[in-house]
Amino acid sequence: MDLDEYQRGALRTAAPRDKRNELLHLVLGLVGESGEIAEKFKKWVRDLDSDESRIDRADIAKELGDVLWYVAVLADYLDLSLDDIAAANLAKLASRQGRGVLGGSGDNR
Repeated sequence: MDLDEYQRGALRTAAPRDKRNELLHLVLGLVGESGEIAEKFKKWVRDLDSDESRIDRADIAKELGDVLWYVAVLADYLDLSLDDIAAANLAKLASRQGRGVLGGSGDNR
């Protein structure tokens, strides 16, 4: 499955674009799902002494799937292709690596 195919599939379960406050719903959903991943890792640090063998990978995979759904639907809402976003991101990172600024800070480096 490629990213645009996933994006089309995600849209089958998305609310219509013209639903009131749908853009805000998508942004807050993405933040919320990302926060759920952070929360699980916080508990992993607190309760499991950061033991990597005790990460519930299946549970994290479910949460990452939720993040991916929100990214896909939000991108579509903004008329963006996930394939294009992924390709541009890899090109940006390769450029930074080639110029020796991968570890720096700031968007325009």
